[in-house]
Amino acid sequence: MSTNHSSVKILNENVDQLTKYEDMVKAYEDLTIEEGCTEVQLRPRPKSGFFFKSGPGRIWWPDLGPDLVAGFRAGFKRLSTFKNQRVDAELDELLKSRNELEAKMQSLHPILPGLQAVENDSKQLSDMITFTSSLAENVSSKVRQLDLAKNRVMLCLQRVEDILDLKFCTDGVQTALHDEDYEKAAAHIHRFLTLDEDILRMSADANEGSTLDTSFKLLHEAQTKLKSIVHGKFDSAVRSGDVASVERFFKTFPLIGENEAGLVKFSKYLCSQLSDVTEKKVTQALQTAPSDKRYNVIFSDAATILFEDVARAVEIHQPLVETYYGHGLLLTLVRHLQNECDRQVRRIVCQFKDTRNFDKKIQLIQQQQNAFQKQVNERVEPREADVLLAEVAIFSTRTELYMRFLRRRCFNDLEVAFQDEEVLKNKKAEVDQLLNGCELSTFIQEFIGGYITMEEYFMKQMVAKAISMDQRALSSSNVDCVCAMLNHACALLERDYADVLFSRLRAGYTTGFDSIAQAYNLVQSTLVAGRGINTDAETEKAKALFLAALNNVEVSIENTQTLKSNVQLEINTLYANSCLNDLNQVTNRLKEISTFGFNQLIANSIRQRIKPLIDSFSSVNHNLTEEEFSQYEASDPWVQNLICNIDNLLVTFRTSLTPSNYDQFVSHLSNEVTALLEKVVLKTTFNRLGGLQFDKEIRSLVGYLTSTTTWTIRDKFARLNQMATILNLEKVAEVLDYWGGNSGPLTWRLTPADVRHVLSLRYDFKSDDIKRLKL
Repeated sequence: MSTNHSSVKILNENVDQLTKYEDMVKAYEDLTIEEGCTEVQLRPRPKSGFFFKSGPGRIWWPDLGPDLVAGFRAGFKRLSTFKNQRVDAELDELLKSRNELEAKMQSLHPILPGLQAVENDSKQLSDMITFTSSLAENVSSKVRQLDLAKNRVMLCLQRVEDILDLKFCTDGVQTALHDEDYEKAAAHIHRFLTLDEDILRMSADANEGSTLDTSFKLLHEAQTKLKSIVHGKFDSAVRSGDVASVERFFKTFPLIGENEAGLVKFSKYLCSQLSDVTEKKVTQALQTAPSDKRYNVIFSDAATILFEDVARAVEIHQPLVETYYGHGLLLTLVRHLQNECDRQVRRIVCQFKDTRNFDKKIQLIQQQQNAFQKQVNERVEPREADVLLAEVAIFSTRTELYMRFLRRRCFNDLEVAFQDEEVLKNKKAEVDQLLNGCELSTFIQEFIGGYITMEEYFMKQMVAKAISMDQRALSSSNVDCVCAMLNHACALLERDYADVLFSRLRAGYTTGFDSIAQAYNLVQSTLVAGRGINTDAETEKAKALFLAALNNVEVSIENTQTLKSNVQLEINTLYANSCLNDLNQVTNRLKEISTFGFNQLIANSIRQRIKPLIDSFSSVNHNLTEEEFSQYEASDPWVQNLICNIDNLLVTFRTSLTPSNYDQFVSHLSNEVTALLEKVVLKTTFNRLGGLQFDKEIRSLVGYLTSTTTWTIRDKFARLNQMATILNLEKVAEVLDYWGGNSGPLTWRLTPADVRHVLSLRYDFKSDDIKRLKL
């Protein structure tokens, strides 16, 4: 029994010790025992002992049996050892940076004496800023108060001036109406309308209220009376044809707030004037006798007269509308004038159709072109169709010019009046809707439809006639007849046809203004006339005409040679051959014109675009180091830019010229490039690497130009290639390996003087060595 009691006592003591050490172990739960160990926890393992849990792993601790306390002491010792090791490692880490920290502390010692001064200055600056801020706040608050007071004083003065103006207008309008000085009365009403009646009533005191009411009543009555007078006077002036009075009262409408009414009345007046004058002119034009040389175009002439009168009315009265009514209202005037124009055009078109039998002829042509239609008895003669086509074409041209004039005038007026893009876009859409939806546009569309049908018929008839006439002279079996026709053909081609082509090419390939003075004069003239500058369309048209003439020359040369070959197959006599030789003269003349045209193209357009690109060669360094040479190889500073610009230039001509003319153009361009580049190269200095770079540039340029044409280009760069070869030499004497008898198949394009000049471009070659060369 005593033994059991003592065993229980020992067990209780062990439990107490276990609890004590367990508490001590729990105090080290964040202790790192090994790498990766973030948690240490001791807990009993049933029936087998204890283990440590550390992260995902476990450290086994065997069952100590009776010596449990000793085991816990050993475990605690090990935990203490681990903690001490960690603390030692941290201390070692801190001690490593001791020297650095001491050095930094030493560097701070010289600064310490100045910190007190900095602190004092900072406090002083802070006090000064605080004082300045307070002072500024006080001043700004007073300024705001003064500004508020000033604004109120200005408002008071404005109210006083408005009240004085109101009284002045009240007295002045009565006097002006009595004296029938309607312009002055309208000016008083206009001033009254600019006043804010509600604000004046609010700012007036009780004593002045009745006076203001009286003034407002009198002015409203005067406004109503003046409106009635102005409307009546304007109508009377229109009926009597008093132009001066019409314009006088037209200027009065906006002063009395009748802008829209004034514009409508004035537009109707202009329409009546236009109707009377134009109707007389159109009637006179339509009464032209059939024997008159203008009889075939009397209807297009009548339409032209109508368009000119409408355009003149717009041009004359636009400044009047803009001055007295403001910008943005011209469309109202144009709308009424266009309605009158449509009415007059309707009359002209109806008479045109009746007189020319336009609809009937279109119907006959459609019947003839219908393969399923039976043969008709009537047919339209090509001569009649030619006359109708010419008149319809003139009618369409005049209409397009007229529409373009109205659109430009309205757009210019709207662009001044409206700055908002969306509003401006909507207003321009109104203009387009007016012009595209008017009766004139409808008539033109109808005419163009008939024109296309008739033009197709006319072309077919002309082709059929040309085919029937093709062999007529040869079929006469008369050599004299054939030779006479050949002589006439040569004379026409050389004298008339060639001269027309030459005159078009002589005008040159327009690229813009020839000088600043020309551009300035054009701007001044267009501003004075009130027109917009429209040079882009004219320039593009001139370019197209030039290139078309150049293509026509090339095709004409081919056709002339074909004509000669075909006639030679039919006739083989000495007399006829002598006549055919005249066709050679025509061909030579056309070739001269072609050469002249290309020279004009190069001189007027190409040279001024290519020369700056070539001249930039002199700004590129060709005395290269190895590093610079490598950089040039990766990104060439000159030739790639030149090739890119030449390619952009060629794109504009590739689709506009015939294939033969395009090849010839590339050839002329290559000649220009080589001539300009040779001049620039002879003014540049090189070393051997620079010469090698120049050789690469020439090869790149030749390769590109060769790829753009079917003609040979390499021979045009022969001199530049030989210059590149010379600039690549290591020594002066090496040139003899390529010169004279050693040249082999190479034909030198450079003279001995040229060779010496190129050698002198190498700054590392001595002039004495160059002079001693025996070339």
